[in-house]
Amino acid sequence: MGLVIADRAFRLTASEPRLVERTADSGARRGRWVCPECGSWISSTPWPNSAVRAVRGGTLDDTSWLRPTVHLWTRSKQPWITLPDGDRSFATQRADLGGFFASAEANPSSR
Repeated sequence: MGLVIADRAFRLTASEPRLVERTADSGARRGRWVCPECGSWISSTPWPNSAVRAVRGGTLDDTSWLRPTVHLWTRSKQPWITLPDGDRSFATQRADLGGFFASAEANPSSR
């Protein structure tokens, strides 16, 4: 699970993560920040210097408030996973993912 947040709102309270660069299937470069001690994936961003950041939900101290509302890459989900009625789902990934998450379409409660 990933939380898409504004990059400027992201703040770590522990050690500085290590940047790992990778190339997506599309050929685009991506940045992934991992824990320098254990290698756990903390967050990622499109490259370069995106306005949004995907933070791994499991890295948060308190996850009780999390509730998924948008599901990406559903074409590869396990057949036993049932998505909640009313949530938006996409077989792959939106072309303008950062713009999408900043829009009212992704945030209906902000309308």
